[in-house]
Amino acid sequence: MSDVAKLSVGEHEIELPVVVGTENEQGLDISKLRRLTGMITLDEGFVNTGSTQSAITFLDGEQGILRYRGYAIEDICKNCDFIDATLLLLNGELPTDEQRADFRQAVIADMHLPQEMEDLIRAFPREAHPMAMLVSCVNALSTHHQDQVDPLDSEQVHRSRQRLIATLPTLTACIHRHRLDLPFVAPNPELGYVENFLTMMFADEQGQYEIDADFVAALNLLLIVHLDHEQNCSTSTVRVVGSANSNLYASITAGICALWGPLHGGANEACVNMLSTIAADGGDVAKYVEMAKDKENGFRLMGFGHRVYKNYDPRARIIKSACDVLLEKLDLDDPLFEIAQALEKVALEDEYFVARKLYPNVDFYSGVIYRAIGIPVELFTVLFAMGRLPGWIAHWQELHASPTKRICRPRQIYTGSELREI
Repeated sequence: MSDVAKLSVGEHEIELPVVVGTENEQGLDISKLRRLTGMITLDEGFVNTGSTQSAITFLDGEQGILRYRGYAIEDICKNCDFIDATLLLLNGELPTDEQRADFRQAVIADMHLPQEMEDLIRAFPREAHPMAMLVSCVNALSTHHQDQVDPLDSEQVHRSRQRLIATLPTLTACIHRHRLDLPFVAPNPELGYVENFLTMMFADEQGQYEIDADFVAALNLLLIVHLDHEQNCSTSTVRVVGSANSNLYASITAGICALWGPLHGGANEACVNMLSTIAADGGDVAKYVEMAKDKENGFRLMGFGHRVYKNYDPRARIIKSACDVLLEKLDLDDPLFEIAQALEKVALEDEYFVARKLYPNVDFYSGVIYRAIGIPVELFTVLFAMGRLPGWIAHWQELHASPTKRICRPRQIYTGSELREI
C-alpha cells in the first residue's frame, strides 16, 4: 500500500501521510490539512478520529481482541493479579518479584487517609451519590499533598500516582460506610490490596471480616478487565485535561466525572436497575425481550452489545466464569440472578440477538458479581473507577512523555447567526 493518500478538494490536491500501527491499523495524518486547504474535518463524537498514537492497549472489536502492552487479556487474568497488571500498564513491562514486593509495600503503606479527609466524607449527606463524593475527595486529596501536584516533576508524579492507587479503595470503603453510618475501618498492613478493600468495606464494628478467596479472585478479575480500554470517553477526558498541564489529581477527577455517565461507567448500574425493573414486573423475561426487539418500543436491554466489540467481549467471557462460580457457591435466593441467567440464555441462543451480535457484555456480568459480593448498586461505578485508575494514569504519563504533546483544542464548524446589529 502507498504511504500517502491523495485528497482533491476544489483546486487543492494534497498528500496525506498514512500512519500504520504495529497491528496494521491505518490512519491518515491530517494535521496539516487546515494549513494547506483552510478546511478541517468534521467527525461528530470523534468516532473516526485518532487523537494520539499509543503503546498501552490494543483493541480489535471485530475479532474480540484486547491486549495490555501486547499481552492478551486472557493471559493476564490467568497469571497476574491487579497489582501485577497495574505495574504492566504503568511501566510497560511485567514487574520482577522485587518490583512487585516494593510496590505492594509502598501502596499498602499509603492507604491511610488524613483525618481531615475522613472528616470531609462524614460531612457529606449520607444519601449523596458515591460518585459525587468520590469526585470531591480525589480533588481534595491534592490539598493534603501539595508537594505532588507539579505535572512536570517526575518524582512528584511518581508519588501522586502511588497515592491515588493506594487511597481510592480507602475512599470507596469510607464512602460506603458513611452511607450506612458505620465507623471507618483502617487499612491493615498485613493484608493485600483487594483483601484490604473488602475488609474496609465489610468488617464489623470490631474490624473483623472473614476474607473469602472467591470474592478476592472475582474482584481481582473485575479490576483487571476494567484497567484500560483504549481511547474511551473517560480516558480521552484525562488526556485532554492533562494536555493543559493540569496535575494528576485534577486530571483523574475529570476522568471520574466522565465515567459517571450512564452511557459509560454507569452502564453496570443501569443494568442492575433494569433487572430490578423486570423483577418488579413479575420477572417476565420474555415480555421484555420482545419489547427490546420492537423498534417502536423505547425499552432497551442494558448489558448487551458494545459500541466497539462486534464479537463476544473478551472481558465478559473471562468474568462469566467467575460469575458462575459465585452464584453456584452462594446459592443466593435472589430473583435478579435468575432473571440475569434467563436473559443470558436468550442472548446466546435467540437468533435476533445472535445475528446482531448482541452478546452479554462486561457491564452485564460485572453488575451481577458486584451484587453477589454485597456491593450496593450505587457503588458499582466507583468500583469501575478503582479498576480504571491505573489506565488513566498510564495514558496521562504517555501524553506527557510524548515529544509531540500539544494542548488538545478541537475545531468546529460554526452554524449560528451571521453578523447582527443590536
